Amino acid sequence: MPLTSTRTGPDWPCQVKTPGSYDWERSAVRWLRELVPARYAGYPALLRHPVLLARHADLQVQQEIRVARTALRTARADLPRFGLPESVIEHTVKLYAAEVLQLQHIARSVRAVTGALVEQSAGR
Repeated sequence: MPLTSTRTGPDWPCQVKTPGSYDWERSAVRWLRELVPARYAGYPALLRHPVLLARHADLQVQQEIRVARTALRTARADLPRFGLPESVIEHTVKLYAAEVLQLQHIARSVRAVTGALVEQSAGR
């Protein structure tokens, strides 16, 4: 059963082809591999079962969100101890805030791709 393009939307990563199109699953695997540490991206089980790779990518991104939120929450208290000027600290706070937003978008994208992969494997 072919997938429809209803799975795509604003959170669908542009690097991943539309579900159901030729080679879309391979493009999803390529994109997901970029989200996990290199040592995980080479594990055969993760490559043979893209849903497992998607799960690990989701876990990885969620951890990165936690790290970025901690860095954002603690920046104003911790960074002055390093002798950084206030302008650098404020720039860093903005950087962390932007990173949290970007990671949240990536997390939504991973969930969209995961859903399409699950739907694809259920149809086999």
